[in-house]
Amino acid sequence: MNKFTHVLLSMLLLLLVVSGCSENVKNTNSEKKQGDQVKSVELTISAAASLQDALTDIKTTFEKEHSNVKITYNFGASGALQQQISQGAPVDIFFSAAEDKFQKLEQGGLIEKKNGTDLLGNDLVLIVPKDSSKGIKSFEKLTKADKIALGSPESVPAGQYGKETLGNLNILSAVEGKVVYAKDVRQVLTYVETENVDAGIVYKTDALTSSKVKIAATAAENTHTPIIYPIGVIKNSSHPKEAALFYEYLQNQKSMKIFKKYGFKGLK
Repeated sequence: MNKFTHVLLSMLLLLLVVSGCSENVKNTNSEKKQGDQVKSVELTISAAASLQDALTDIKTTFEKEHSNVKITYNFGASGALQQQISQGAPVDIFFSAAEDKFQKLEQGGLIEKKNGTDLLGNDLVLIVPKDSSKGIKSFEKLTKADKIALGSPESVPAGQYGKETLGNLNILSAVEGKVVYAKDVRQVLTYVETENVDAGIVYKTDALTSSKVKIAATAAENTHTPIIYPIGVIKNSSHPKEAALFYEYLQNQKSMKIFKKYGFKGLK
């Protein structure tokens, strides 16, 4: 082997070594970069239908501040949501419109008391179509209605509160045969908006979202069980850290301001 060939081989060997080192550094840096990226997480929140508008606003602000966390809502009647969770539905947070539904999950060990709180309050109202001429201006005047929409008391807290109110005003027996039951408060609202019924009983927050209905009366607080919205982190949440983050976020000043904008009362 002559001197020229020896030098050429040495240079080729050096290039191979340098190239290998460079590739290793590149791979290491790539792995490091991927490791530094924050893991994307999706949270499932089961919440009472009456919370839909406020929580949709809060989702927007939260996801802007925490881009790695995506919020997915499952809205419905609190009783139905509670049963889903009891049966093993993958949920991270439960936001109920009634304490008794929430307490069933606490009693079943699915929510720890330290990870739950009573957050909001609401009013129960009687609504009628905006152009109604039935003269229904109070709960007592519901005897003038042909059809009345009410959430199913077994699963819809507003329906439960409504039935209590009618009973305490001694008019339940007079109007019970006129009641059309709905799956949640938003369906009650729709029935009144479309004039398929003459009146409905919903939360004040639901009534305020529609320009097609008007509030005829507000139920006195002593006619029904206190309306309280408890919220808690599900014990077997797949993402306890992020669930706790959103749970706390819903209680901060920014979120409470949004809730109050939609007519909710703060309890904290």
